[in-house]
Amino acid sequence: MISRESADELLAGAEGAYLIRESQRQPGMHTLALRYRRTGASASRARPHATPSPSRFGLQTLNYRLFYDGKHFVGEKRFESVHDLVTDALITLHIETKAAEYIAKMTTNPIYEHLGYTSLLKDEAAHRLSRGRAEPRRVTFQRDERISSPLVRRSALKDATEKQCSYDKVHNFKVHTFRGPHWCEYCANFMWGLIAQGVRCSDCGLNVHKQCSKLVPSDCQPDLRRIKKVFSCDLTTLVKAHNTTRPMVVDMCIREIELRGMKSEGLYRVSGFSEHIEDVRLAFDRDGDKADISANAYADINIIAGALKLYLRDLPIPVITFDLYSKFIQAAKIPIADARLEAVHEGLLQLPPAHYETLRYLMAHLKRVTMFEKDNFMNAENLGIVFGPTLMQPPEQNALTTLNDMRQQKLVVQLMIEHEDVLF
Repeated sequence: MISRESADELLAGAEGAYLIRESQRQPGMHTLALRYRRTGASASRARPHATPSPSRFGLQTLNYRLFYDGKHFVGEKRFESVHDLVTDALITLHIETKAAEYIAKMTTNPIYEHLGYTSLLKDEAAHRLSRGRAEPRRVTFQRDERISSPLVRRSALKDATEKQCSYDKVHNFKVHTFRGPHWCEYCANFMWGLIAQGVRCSDCGLNVHKQCSKLVPSDCQPDLRRIKKVFSCDLTTLVKAHNTTRPMVVDMCIREIELRGMKSEGLYRVSGFSEHIEDVRLAFDRDGDKADISANAYADINIIAGALKLYLRDLPIPVITFDLYSKFIQAAKIPIADARLEAVHEGLLQLPPAHYETLRYLMAHLKRVTMFEKDNFMNAENLGIVFGPTLMQPPEQNALTTLNDMRQQKLVVQLMIEHEDVLF
């Protein structure tokens, strides 16, 4: 426990020397004091979390609050030893001091658009455009007529405007330690530091500086080799990795159910054996679209229906996304029928394209399920009870909130089934 002045005296004249001192004002708090030479204009630019001791020119003592949670750190990076922390700091300080102006300009002329990766994405986007993949349609509802009337439906369909859309996906960047020299794939500059020199997208493998990651466009093209499973995988990530419109699980399960299960009593309400549902999950995770879910493998259609519900329930971001949850709940509370339906439609337009397309396909299927109500006893309200909590989950995962919102969750799904032809 020594003063800052005493630390300066001990470190005087020795560039790269460091010591750790305990705070006199706050016992138990520690400061890393590091001696470093800052020259010219850079001498006045200390790092945001570092406090330099006064010095007219040259050597300064930089003081960092030092923390420990099993590893040592002063910022985001964690180190096994203080020695490694100081080594990394000296590398970073040297780069930032000697190349400050260059670093400030290095993102102004990125090479990213000229990379083969980006060119490939543009080719794929052009291919999607040629196939005519459409965006959600914007519909204006007439206030003075019943929502279910054919006139309103025809008017809505006539006024709807279809636009091209692409499944944009943000990169899933995570801090990464590179072994050996590495260069940023956005700006083509060296990635410096001892550890955690940059970030890597865990879905496509793109390597960039942390500061460059904020400038990279939302054009992640997931690599199938990096997608380890189908269930519990982000919806947009999965469809982009497999180059499909919707998740394979949704397509395959619905196809199987419509082939042999539409008249099954209590379809989606009756549960299949959980062990067999787990087998289906493992089959999709292992075999992807080659998974066998035929009657030969699973005679009970409730197993396939249960697997579909499990897939939707286990999505890390629900089909109706967390950030739109409250919008749909509030829409369901609107007392006027056509205003309520218009509010639900506005919410649908804000869904990510892959989520929208999955929901559209699912609601069309559930509408067909209700056509067999005399056999399966499942109407839109019953299906709303089943699928409400599956498709919508509050962001805070609060049991009381979920309980209070159950009626609105049910109503939202019920409305989407009953008015599927108008809403989508």
